[in-house]
Amino acid sequence: MASVALGIIRQVTTPGDLRPVDPVDRAHLTGLSRPSPPIHRYAPSEHLADLVERYWIPVWSLAEPSTQSTLQHPVCLVVVSNSYARLYGVARGRSSVTLEGDGYAVGALLTPAAGRLVLGRSVATLTDRWTDLTDVLPPRHAALVDEVRAAMDRDPRDPAAHAAAVARVERWLESLLPVDEQGLLVNRLVTWLREHPEVTRVGEVAREVGLSERSLQRLVEQRLGLSPKWLVQRRRLHDAVEALKDGTTALADMAAELGYTDQSHFTRDFRTVTGMTPGEFLRDQPGGAPSTLG
Repeated sequence: MASVALGIIRQVTTPGDLRPVDPVDRAHLTGLSRPSPPIHRYAPSEHLADLVERYWIPVWSLAEPSTQSTLQHPVCLVVVSNSYARLYGVARGRSSVTLEGDGYAVGALLTPAAGRLVLGRSVATLTDRWTDLTDVLPPRHAALVDEVRAAMDRDPRDPAAHAAAVARVERWLESLLPVDEQGLLVNRLVTWLREHPEVTRVGEVAREVGLSERSLQRLVEQRLGLSPKWLVQRRRLHDAVEALKDGTTALADMAAELGYTDQSHFTRDFRTVTGMTPGEFLRDQPGGAPSTLG
């Protein structure tokens, strides 16, 4: 099995005053057969909270390739690695990346509002795609990629390197402020949906934000590149991943709690997007799956 030379940072004191965060990993399809390198996760500066959810910095040293798969959050991603720099649109299905040798990445998980501001147009043009980050950077930030790499190349495991790299990304993102009204609305919409797992119908989302279903459709397509129905389904699948990693709920009960009419419908949705059944995913989690879970 590939070895990973990296330790998770528990406490950080840096010139950039980065705050480590450890969110529940609802998107990463990890398991015993699909290990992940430990990842440094940091909160953004407070004044950028409307643009950035968090930063993540994996650093790896692998004896053999390792494929990492995720169910992407409904946001665009900025990633500067030692070998590429990209702006990713939202992926409708499972997204995967293969890590090899020695490397690192500095990633920014943007907010729903931020993708259009970075891209300069509807993010629907970037669904299931990516573009070179240098193609969307304004001239005065054209050196960003080189400067992030210069900060990281000195020692990718050094918290001070992380602080310098993130600070450079933040100087660019500051130029996108203030966030527009529609951006703030879509941020609130996605946060509300994440916090209300009982919501399974698009009409409920539209009522919460005071829009018609048609207006909601236009807003979500412009800012996320997908439909409100997809947004609800992705939230349900993220809830499923979290519950399966916890491993304490029977699959039939889990399906009901997620709003599915039956377990077979849940299994079909999960397998269609992830490529495995909920039971297969559960059995691959640390500790295995008690037989009572199905």
